[in-house]
Amino acid sequence: MKQLKGRGALRIAAPVPGPSWWTPTLEDVRIRPYGVADGERLRRMSAHLSKASLYSRFFSGTPRIPDHYLRSLDALDHWDREALIALLAGEIIGVAEYIRADRCRSRAELAVLVADPWQRCGVGGLLVSCLAGLALRRGVTEFDADVIATNREAVLAIRSGWPTARSLPSGGTARFRLPLTPAPAPVLGTSPGPVLAPPPAPHREHAPHPG
Repeated sequence: MKQLKGRGALRIAAPVPGPSWWTPTLEDVRIRPYGVADGERLRRMSAHLSKASLYSRFFSGTPRIPDHYLRSLDALDHWDREALIALLAGEIIGVAEYIRADRCRSRAELAVLVADPWQRCGVGGLLVSCLAGLALRRGVTEFDADVIATNREAVLAIRSGWPTARSLPSGGTARFRLPLTPAPAPVLGTSPGPVLAPPPAPHREHAPHPG
């Protein structure tokens, strides 16, 4: 990953595989597109997710990342729907995705999930920054994000990256409209425009042919 700038790399105070003396930082996190061989890795991430984190992401009570969600990621086309994963020592510690809207092709739904021990360490911001760069190249200029109104951490993260963002309340959720720019604002202490790690296999950077 590209060297992070600012007041220094954030330390990630969470257990990870590796030498006992190793204290990982955000610079040790690798970002790449989700691949079909990543299902078991993502399933293992459930062990590091609280019920509150799972509810905030899937808006329903579930003891683990749902199987139907894992299956849906196998159908990614890496154009209208993309998912990026954050890897630390070979394990997934976060996933962010967008799904392009059918009626307005310049907008897409954004969703982010970060394992509990690595929340508030900049992992979510790193994922969103990378995802925004890909989305812009594919014609997406705005993210929509639904956040449970009581999810203060998610609201603060959005306010950090989009200080002028306004939300539209709906039931128990707040819906944010987040405009994208060529250099997205840093979120949670990350630097703009991180470099993507090479994907496990080539992914097209052009619109898929119909049919």
